[in-house]
Amino acid sequence: MSDKKKQKQKITTKIIRQYKMNDKIKSARKKLQMLTCYDFQTAQLLDETDLDMILVGDSVGNVVLGYETTVEVTIEEMLVFAAAVRRGAENTFLVVDLPFGSYSSFDLGLKNSCKLFQRSRAEALKLEGAHKYKLELIERLTQIGIPIMGHIGLTPQSVNELGGYYLHGKEKERAKSLVQEAKDLENAGAFSIVLECILPEVSEEITNSLSIPTIGIGSGNMVDGEVLVINDLLKMGKERPPKFCRPLADLYEYKKELINKYLADR
Repeated sequence: MSDKKKQKQKITTKIIRQYKMNDKIKSARKKLQMLTCYDFQTAQLLDETDLDMILVGDSVGNVVLGYETTVEVTIEEMLVFAAAVRRGAENTFLVVDLPFGSYSSFDLGLKNSCKLFQRSRAEALKLEGAHKYKLELIERLTQIGIPIMGHIGLTPQSVNELGGYYLHGKEKERAKSLVQEAKDLENAGAFSIVLECILPEVSEEITNSLSIPTIGIGSGNMVDGEVLVINDLLKMGKERPPKFCRPLADLYEYKKELINKYLADR
Protein backbone atom coordinates (compact mmCIF):
# COMPACT_ATOMS: atom_id res chain seq x y z
CA MET A 1 0.00 0.00 0.00
CA SER A 2 1.41 3.40 -0.97
CA ASP A 3 2.37 5.90 1.74
CA LYS A 4 1.52 8.75 -0.59
CA LYS A 5 -1.29 10.93 0.74
CA LYS A 6 -4.53 10.72 -1.19
CA GLN A 7 -4.88 13.66 -3.56
CA LYS A 8 -7.32 16.33 -2.45
CA GLN A 9 -10.54 16.58 -4.45
CA LYS A 10 -10.90 20.11 -5.82
CA ILE A 11 -14.38 21.62 -5.53
CA THR A 12 -16.13 23.36 -8.43
CA THR A 13 -18.43 26.34 -8.91
CA LYS A 14 -21.31 23.87 -9.08
CA ILE A 15 -20.45 22.55 -5.62
CA ILE A 16 -19.87 26.06 -4.26
CA ARG A 17 -23.32 27.16 -5.42
CA GLN A 18 -24.83 24.37 -3.31
CA TYR A 19 -23.51 25.84 -0.08
CA LYS A 20 -26.61 27.68 0.98
CA MET A 21 -27.47 28.15 4.64
CA ASN A 22 -30.37 25.74 5.03
CA ASP A 23 -31.04 22.98 7.54
CA LYS A 24 -29.89 20.23 5.22
CA ILE A 25 -26.55 21.86 4.50
CA LYS A 26 -25.93 22.94 8.09
CA SER A 27 -26.46 19.39 9.36
CA ALA A 28 -24.26 17.87 6.65
CA ARG A 29 -21.15 20.06 6.59
CA LYS A 30 -19.47 23.20 7.77
CA LYS A 31 -19.46 26.55 6.00
CA LEU A 32 -17.32 27.23 2.97
CA GLN A 33 -13.86 28.25 4.08
CA MET A 34 -11.53 30.53 2.14
CA LEU A 35 -8.13 31.95 3.15
CA THR A 36 -5.81 34.31 1.34
CA CYS A 37 -2.42 33.15 0.13
CA TYR A 38 0.38 34.89 -1.75
CA ASP A 39 3.34 32.49 -2.01
CA PHE A 40 4.31 29.04 -3.24
CA GLN A 41 5.22 27.42 0.09
CA THR A 42 2.10 28.55 1.94
CA ALA A 43 0.05 27.39 -1.03
CA GLN A 44 1.63 23.94 -0.76
CA LEU A 45 0.67 23.82 2.92
CA LEU A 46 -2.93 24.91 2.29
CA ASP A 47 -3.25 22.38 -0.52
CA GLU A 48 -2.65 19.64 2.07
CA THR A 49 -5.56 20.83 4.24
CA ASP A 50 -9.34 20.61 3.86
CA LEU A 51 -9.55 24.30 2.89
CA ASP A 52 -12.19 24.85 0.18
CA MET A 53 -10.83 27.92 -1.58
CA ILE A 54 -7.69 30.06 -1.76
CA LEU A 55 -7.93 33.77 -2.54
CA VAL A 56 -4.95 35.55 -4.00
CA GLY A 57 -6.22 38.88 -2.76
CA ASP A 58 -4.99 42.34 -3.61
CA SER A 59 -4.41 42.49 0.15
CA VAL A 60 -0.97 41.28 -0.95
CA GLY A 61 -0.28 44.99 -1.28
CA ASN A 62 -0.76 45.53 2.44
CA VAL A 63 0.70 42.39 4.00
CA VAL A 64 3.50 41.48 1.56
CA LEU A 65 4.44 44.57 -0.43
CA GLY A 66 3.98 47.10 2.38
CA TYR A 67 1.62 49.41 0.48
CA GLU A 68 -0.69 51.66 2.47
CA THR A 69 -3.78 50.51 0.54
CA THR A 70 -4.66 47.95 -2.12
CA VAL A 71 -5.01 50.78 -4.65
CA GLU A 72 -1.28 50.55 -5.43
CA VAL A 73 -1.38 46.89 -6.54
CA THR A 74 -0.97 46.33 -10.29
CA ILE A 75 -2.21 43.63 -12.65
CA GLU A 76 1.41 42.56 -13.25
CA GLU A 77 1.95 42.03 -9.51
CA MET A 78 -1.25 40.01 -9.25
CA LEU A 79 -0.08 37.81 -12.11
CA VAL A 80 3.21 37.03 -10.35
CA PHE A 81 1.65 36.14 -6.99
CA ALA A 82 -1.29 34.24 -8.49
CA ALA A 83 1.00 32.10 -10.63
CA ALA A 84 3.17 31.27 -7.60
CA VAL A 85 0.15 30.18 -5.57
CA ARG A 86 -1.21 28.10 -8.43
CA ARG A 87 2.08 26.21 -8.70
CA GLY A 88 1.84 25.36 -5.01
CA ALA A 89 -1.86 24.57 -4.84
CA GLU A 90 -2.97 22.55 -7.86
CA ASN A 91 -5.81 20.85 -5.99
CA THR A 92 -7.55 23.79 -4.29
CA PHE A 93 -10.11 26.09 -5.94
CA LEU A 94 -8.27 29.32 -6.68
CA VAL A 95 -9.80 32.82 -6.83
CA VAL A 96 -7.74 35.84 -7.89
CA ASP A 97 -8.56 39.52 -7.32
CA LEU A 98 -8.76 41.93 -10.21
CA PRO A 99 -6.75 44.89 -8.85
CA PHE A 100 -7.62 48.58 -8.80
CA GLY A 101 -7.95 50.19 -12.23
CA SER A 102 -7.78 46.91 -14.12
CA TYR A 103 -11.53 47.01 -14.79
CA SER A 104 -12.21 50.75 -14.77
CA SER A 105 -14.05 50.36 -18.07
CA PHE A 106 -15.86 47.47 -19.71
CA ASP A 107 -13.27 46.95 -22.46
CA LEU A 108 -10.29 47.21 -20.11
CA GLY A 109 -11.96 44.84 -17.67
CA LEU A 110 -12.61 42.30 -20.40
CA LYS A 111 -9.00 42.45 -21.60
CA ASN A 112 -7.41 42.23 -18.15
CA SER A 113 -9.80 39.55 -16.91
CA CYS A 114 -8.98 37.27 -19.82
CA LYS A 115 -5.26 37.91 -19.28
CA LEU A 116 -5.33 37.27 -15.53
CA PHE A 117 -7.61 34.23 -15.78
CA GLN A 118 -5.62 32.60 -18.57
CA ARG A 119 -2.13 33.23 -17.22
CA SER A 120 -2.86 32.50 -13.55
CA ARG A 121 -4.80 29.30 -14.32
CA ALA A 122 -7.26 30.26 -11.57
CA GLU A 123 -10.75 28.80 -11.30
CA ALA A 124 -12.35 32.22 -10.81
CA LEU A 125 -11.74 35.96 -10.50
CA LYS A 126 -13.15 38.44 -7.97
CA LEU A 127 -14.08 42.07 -8.49
CA GLU A 128 -15.47 44.74 -6.22
CA GLY A 129 -18.73 46.67 -6.51
CA ALA A 130 -21.95 46.43 -8.49
CA HIS A 131 -22.06 49.45 -10.79
CA LYS A 132 -23.85 49.01 -14.09
CA TYR A 133 -20.76 48.50 -16.26
CA LYS A 134 -19.39 45.99 -13.72
CA LEU A 135 -22.61 44.00 -13.92
CA GLU A 136 -22.34 44.05 -17.72
CA LEU A 137 -18.72 42.94 -17.42
CA ILE A 138 -19.64 40.05 -15.10
CA GLU A 139 -22.34 38.95 -17.52
CA ARG A 140 -19.92 38.95 -20.45
CA LEU A 141 -17.13 37.21 -18.52
CA THR A 142 -19.41 34.41 -17.35
CA GLN A 143 -20.66 34.01 -20.91
CA ILE A 144 -17.12 33.37 -22.15
CA GLY A 145 -16.33 30.98 -19.30
CA ILE A 146 -14.75 33.05 -16.52
CA PRO A 147 -16.51 32.50 -13.16
CA ILE A 148 -16.83 35.68 -11.10
CA MET A 149 -17.08 36.16 -7.34
CA GLY A 150 -18.68 39.47 -6.33
CA HIS A 151 -17.67 41.69 -3.42
CA ILE A 152 -19.79 44.36 -1.68
CA GLY A 153 -19.86 46.32 1.57
CA LEU A 154 -16.40 47.54 2.45
CA THR A 155 -14.60 47.50 -0.88
CA PRO A 156 -10.94 48.35 -0.12
CA GLN A 157 -10.20 49.56 -3.64
CA SER A 158 -12.75 52.33 -3.04
CA VAL A 159 -11.55 53.22 0.46
CA ASN A 160 -10.64 56.78 -0.52
CA GLU A 161 -14.05 57.41 -2.07
CA LEU A 162 -15.83 55.70 0.84
CA GLY A 163 -13.93 57.78 3.38
CA GLY A 164 -12.25 55.01 5.34
CA TYR A 165 -12.86 51.56 6.81
CA TYR A 166 -16.15 51.13 8.66
CA LEU A 167 -19.20 48.90 9.09
CA HIS A 168 -21.70 49.16 6.23
CA GLY A 169 -25.48 48.89 6.30
CA LYS A 170 -26.25 50.88 9.43
CA GLU A 171 -28.44 53.36 7.57
CA LYS A 172 -31.74 52.02 6.24
CA GLU A 173 -31.17 53.22 2.67
CA ARG A 174 -27.64 51.82 2.55
CA ALA A 175 -28.87 48.48 3.86
CA LYS A 176 -31.54 48.42 1.17
CA SER A 177 -29.00 49.23 -1.53
CA LEU A 178 -26.64 46.45 -0.36
CA VAL A 179 -29.43 43.89 -0.68
CA GLN A 180 -30.16 45.14 -4.19
CA GLU A 181 -26.46 45.10 -5.14
CA ALA A 182 -26.24 41.47 -4.07
CA LYS A 183 -29.28 40.55 -6.14
CA ASP A 184 -27.87 42.43 -9.14
CA LEU A 185 -24.59 40.54 -8.86
CA GLU A 186 -26.42 37.22 -8.72
CA ASN A 187 -28.54 38.14 -11.74
CA ALA A 188 -25.39 39.15 -13.64
CA GLY A 189 -23.98 35.66 -13.12
CA ALA A 190 -21.74 35.80 -10.03
CA PHE A 191 -21.44 32.35 -8.43
CA SER A 192 -20.87 33.76 -4.92
CA ILE A 193 -20.46 37.10 -3.15
CA VAL A 194 -18.07 38.34 -0.48
CA LEU A 195 -19.76 40.49 2.16
CA GLU A 196 -17.13 42.60 3.91
CA CYS A 197 -17.82 44.57 7.11
CA ILE A 198 -21.59 44.59 6.66
CA LEU A 199 -23.98 44.83 9.61
CA PRO A 200 -24.80 41.21 10.63
CA GLU A 201 -28.57 41.71 10.27
CA VAL A 202 -28.08 43.02 6.75
CA SER A 203 -25.72 40.17 5.87
CA GLU A 204 -28.36 37.72 7.04
CA GLU A 205 -31.01 39.43 4.91
CA ILE A 206 -28.71 39.32 1.88
CA THR A 207 -27.88 35.66 2.47
CA ASN A 208 -31.56 34.74 2.72
CA SER A 209 -32.42 36.67 -0.44
CA LEU A 210 -29.92 34.88 -2.70
CA SER A 211 -29.65 31.44 -4.27
CA ILE A 212 -25.83 31.73 -4.41
CA PRO A 213 -23.58 31.57 -1.32
CA THR A 214 -22.38 34.57 0.64
CA ILE A 215 -18.87 34.59 2.06
CA GLY A 216 -18.48 36.88 5.03
CA ILE A 217 -15.56 38.78 6.50
CA GLY A 218 -16.41 40.89 9.52
CA SER A 219 -20.11 40.53 8.67
CA GLY A 220 -21.50 38.21 11.34
CA ASN A 221 -22.16 34.47 11.36
CA MET A 222 -25.32 34.20 9.25
CA VAL A 223 -23.45 33.70 5.99
CA ASP A 224 -22.70 30.63 3.89
CA GLY A 225 -18.92 30.86 4.10
CA GLU A 226 -16.03 32.73 5.64
CA VAL A 227 -12.84 34.34 4.33
CA LEU A 228 -9.87 35.68 6.28
CA VAL A 229 -6.45 37.05 5.46
CA ILE A 230 -4.08 34.27 6.53
CA ASN A 231 -1.58 36.84 7.80
CA ASP A 232 -4.25 38.07 10.23
CA LEU A 233 -5.35 34.57 11.26
CA LEU A 234 -1.80 33.56 12.19
CA LYS A 235 -0.64 37.10 13.13
CA MET A 236 2.26 36.97 10.75
CA GLY A 237 2.79 40.73 10.83
CA LYS A 238 3.67 43.36 13.40
CA GLU A 239 0.32 45.18 13.29
CA ARG A 240 -2.74 44.06 15.25
CA PRO A 241 -5.28 42.16 13.09
CA PRO A 242 -8.81 43.58 12.58
CA LYS A 243 -11.21 43.21 15.52
CA PHE A 244 -13.28 40.54 13.75
CA CYS A 245 -10.27 38.21 13.44
CA ARG A 246 -9.11 36.28 16.49
CA PRO A 247 -5.57 35.05 15.69
CA LEU A 248 -4.78 31.38 16.25
CA ALA A 249 -1.16 32.21 17.01
CA ASP A 250 1.39 35.02 17.06
CA LEU A 251 3.85 33.87 14.42
CA TYR A 252 5.48 37.30 14.24
CA GLU A 253 6.70 37.13 17.84
CA TYR A 254 7.42 33.40 17.63
CA LYS A 255 9.64 33.75 14.55
CA LYS A 256 11.42 36.73 16.13
CA GLU A 257 12.07 34.64 19.23
CA LEU A 258 13.52 31.80 17.13
CA ILE A 259 15.80 34.15 15.17
CA ASN A 260 17.05 35.82 18.36
CA LYS A 261 17.77 32.39 19.85
CA TYR A 262 19.69 31.40 16.72
CA LEU A 263 21.74 34.62 16.83
CA ALA A 264 22.48 34.18 20.52
CA ASP A 265 23.81 30.67 19.88
CA ARG A 266 26.26 31.74 17.17
